[in-house]
Amino acid sequence: MQITLIRHLPTEWNNKTWLQGRRDIEISPLTDEHKQGILENQQLLTKRSPFDIVLASSLVRTHQTAKLYGRQPETESLLDELDFGPFEGKPKNKLMEEIGTAWVENPMSLMLGENLVDFERRIVQFLKKYRQYDNILVFGHGSWIRAISSYWKYGHINNMNKLTVANNECITLEFMTVR
Repeated sequence: MQITLIRHLPTEWNNKTWLQGRRDIEISPLTDEHKQGILENQQLLTKRSPFDIVLASSLVRTHQTAKLYGRQPETESLLDELDFGPFEGKPKNKLMEEIGTAWVENPMSLMLGENLVDFERRIVQFLKKYRQYDNILVFGHGSWIRAISSYWKYGHINNMNKLTVANNECITLEFMTVR
Protein backbone atom coordinates (compact mmCIF):
# COMPACT_ATOMS: atom_id res chain seq x y z
CA MET A 1 0.00 0.00 0.00
CA GLN A 2 1.37 3.39 -1.03
CA ILE A 3 0.06 6.45 0.82
CA THR A 4 0.85 9.95 -0.41
CA LEU A 5 0.17 12.54 2.27
CA ILE A 6 -0.13 16.30 1.84
CA ARG A 7 -0.33 18.48 4.92
CA HIS A 8 -2.97 21.19 4.57
CA LEU A 9 -1.98 24.67 3.46
CA PRO A 10 -1.21 27.17 6.25
CA THR A 11 -3.85 28.84 8.39
CA GLU A 12 -3.54 32.04 10.38
CA TRP A 13 -3.10 29.85 13.46
CA ASN A 14 -0.19 28.05 11.80
CA ASN A 15 1.36 31.43 11.05
CA LYS A 16 1.02 32.37 14.75
CA THR A 17 2.29 28.90 15.88
CA TRP A 18 -1.01 28.24 17.68
CA LEU A 19 -2.12 24.64 18.10
CA GLN A 20 -5.27 23.95 16.09
CA GLY A 21 -6.05 20.34 16.79
CA ARG A 22 -9.75 19.75 16.23
CA ARG A 23 -10.61 23.43 15.80
CA ASP A 24 -12.06 23.93 12.33
CA ILE A 25 -9.80 26.71 11.04
CA GLU A 26 -9.81 27.78 7.37
CA ILE A 27 -6.64 28.16 5.33
CA SER A 28 -5.04 31.56 4.85
CA PRO A 29 -5.09 33.39 1.51
CA LEU A 30 -2.65 31.80 -0.91
CA THR A 31 0.72 33.39 -1.48
CA ASP A 32 2.80 33.00 -4.63
CA GLU A 33 5.02 30.60 -2.66
CA HIS A 34 2.03 28.39 -1.82
CA LYS A 35 0.87 28.42 -5.44
CA GLN A 36 4.36 27.36 -6.55
CA GLY A 37 4.37 24.58 -3.94
CA ILE A 38 1.03 23.29 -5.24
CA LEU A 39 2.39 23.24 -8.81
CA GLU A 40 5.49 21.31 -7.70
CA ASN A 41 3.41 18.84 -5.69
CA GLN A 42 1.04 18.40 -8.65
CA GLN A 43 4.01 17.15 -10.68
CA LEU A 44 4.75 14.57 -7.97
CA LEU A 45 1.09 13.53 -7.84
CA THR A 46 1.06 13.04 -11.61
CA LYS A 47 3.99 10.62 -11.26
CA ARG A 48 2.25 8.74 -8.44
CA SER A 49 -1.18 8.61 -10.13
CA PRO A 50 -3.65 7.13 -10.51
CA PHE A 51 -4.94 7.05 -6.93
CA ASP A 52 -7.46 4.43 -5.90
CA ILE A 53 -9.02 6.80 -3.38
CA VAL A 54 -8.56 10.41 -2.23
CA LEU A 55 -9.27 11.17 1.43
CA ALA A 56 -9.32 14.19 3.74
CA SER A 57 -10.09 14.63 7.41
CA SER A 58 -13.42 16.04 8.54
CA LEU A 59 -11.82 19.47 9.07
CA VAL A 60 -12.33 22.26 6.54
CA ARG A 61 -8.65 23.11 6.03
CA THR A 62 -7.91 19.70 4.48
CA HIS A 63 -10.89 19.96 2.12
CA GLN A 64 -9.92 23.49 1.09
CA THR A 65 -6.40 22.26 0.33
CA ALA A 66 -7.71 19.29 -1.68
CA LYS A 67 -9.96 21.60 -3.70
CA LEU A 68 -6.97 23.80 -4.60
CA TYR A 69 -5.34 20.62 -5.90
CA GLY A 70 -8.43 19.94 -8.02
CA ARG A 71 -9.43 16.94 -5.90
CA GLN A 72 -12.79 15.98 -4.38
CA PRO A 73 -11.84 13.84 -1.39
CA GLU A 74 -13.99 11.51 0.65
CA THR A 75 -14.18 12.53 4.30
CA GLU A 76 -12.47 10.20 6.76
CA SER A 77 -12.58 11.19 10.45
CA LEU A 78 -9.76 8.76 11.31
CA LEU A 79 -7.53 11.38 9.65
CA ASP A 80 -8.61 14.14 12.05
CA GLU A 81 -5.82 16.01 13.79
CA LEU A 82 -4.71 15.13 17.30
CA ASP A 83 -7.02 16.66 19.93
CA PHE A 84 -4.78 19.03 21.91
CA GLY A 85 -7.50 19.69 24.49
CA PRO A 86 -6.72 22.75 26.65
CA PHE A 87 -3.77 23.69 24.42
CA GLU A 88 -5.86 24.33 21.31
CA GLY A 89 -5.78 28.01 20.39
CA LYS A 90 -2.57 28.52 22.38
CA PRO A 91 1.02 28.86 21.15
CA LYS A 92 2.88 25.57 20.84
CA ASN A 93 5.52 26.83 23.27
CA LYS A 94 2.85 26.82 26.04
CA LEU A 95 2.42 23.08 25.52
CA MET A 96 6.19 22.63 25.57
CA GLU A 97 6.55 24.64 28.79
CA GLU A 98 3.86 22.65 30.59
CA ILE A 99 4.60 19.16 29.28
CA GLY A 100 8.35 19.47 28.88
CA THR A 101 10.44 16.78 27.23
CA ALA A 102 7.62 14.18 27.19
CA TRP A 103 6.24 15.82 24.02
CA VAL A 104 9.42 14.85 22.16
CA GLU A 105 10.77 11.91 24.14
CA ASN A 106 7.61 9.99 25.13
CA PRO A 107 4.41 11.45 23.63
CA MET A 108 2.54 8.16 24.10
CA SER A 109 2.64 8.84 27.85
CA LEU A 110 0.52 11.97 27.35
CA MET A 111 -3.18 12.62 27.70
CA LEU A 112 -4.12 15.91 26.03
CA GLY A 113 -7.67 16.16 24.70
CA GLU A 114 -6.94 12.71 23.30
CA ASN A 115 -4.76 9.97 24.75
CA LEU A 116 -1.83 9.44 22.39
CA VAL A 117 -2.17 5.67 22.76
CA ASP A 118 -5.66 6.12 21.26
CA PHE A 119 -4.16 8.37 18.59
CA GLU A 120 -1.86 5.53 17.55
CA ARG A 121 -4.84 3.15 17.52
CA ARG A 122 -6.57 5.53 15.07
CA ILE A 123 -3.60 5.29 12.73
CA VAL A 124 -3.56 1.49 12.91
CA GLN A 125 -7.33 1.44 12.37
CA PHE A 126 -6.89 3.66 9.29
CA LEU A 127 -4.22 1.35 7.86
CA LYS A 128 -6.38 -1.71 8.39
CA LYS A 129 -9.51 -0.05 6.99
CA TYR A 130 -7.78 0.96 3.73
CA ARG A 131 -5.36 -1.98 3.30
CA GLN A 132 -7.22 -3.21 0.20
CA TYR A 133 -6.14 -0.06 -1.69
CA ASP A 134 -2.80 0.05 -3.48
CA ASN A 135 -2.47 3.83 -3.89
CA ILE A 136 -4.05 6.39 -1.56
CA LEU A 137 -3.88 10.19 -1.57
CA VAL A 138 -4.50 11.85 1.81
CA PHE A 139 -4.93 15.53 2.67
CA GLY A 140 -4.13 15.66 6.36
CA HIS A 141 -2.61 17.35 9.39
CA GLY A 142 0.86 17.81 10.85
CA SER A 143 0.61 15.62 13.95
CA TRP A 144 -1.25 12.89 12.07
CA ILE A 145 1.30 12.79 9.25
CA ARG A 146 4.23 12.84 11.69
CA ALA A 147 2.58 10.03 13.67
CA ILE A 148 1.98 7.76 10.67
CA SER A 149 5.52 8.51 9.46
CA SER A 150 6.89 7.46 12.86
CA TYR A 151 4.71 4.34 12.79
CA TRP A 152 5.97 3.52 9.28
CA LYS A 153 9.62 3.97 10.26
CA TYR A 154 9.66 2.64 13.85
CA GLY A 155 6.45 0.61 14.34
CA HIS A 156 5.07 3.14 16.86
CA ILE A 157 4.28 6.86 17.05
CA ASN A 158 6.60 7.68 19.94
CA ASN A 159 9.12 9.37 17.61
CA MET A 160 6.50 11.54 15.88
CA ASN A 161 7.67 14.77 17.48
CA LYS A 162 11.24 14.19 16.36
CA LEU A 163 9.97 14.61 12.79
CA THR A 164 8.81 17.74 10.99
CA VAL A 165 6.22 18.17 8.26
CA ALA A 166 5.71 21.63 6.78
CA ASN A 167 2.37 22.93 5.57
CA ASN A 168 1.78 21.74 2.00
CA GLU A 169 4.61 19.19 2.26
CA CYS A 170 4.07 16.02 0.23
CA ILE A 171 5.33 12.68 1.61
CA THR A 172 4.89 9.17 0.24
CA LEU A 173 5.07 6.08 2.46
CA GLU A 174 5.10 2.50 1.22
CA PHE A 175 3.56 -0.03 3.63
CA MET A 176 4.45 -3.62 2.79
CA THR A 177 2.18 -5.09 5.47
CA VAL A 178 -0.16 -3.61 8.04
CA ARG A 179 0.90 -4.55 11.57
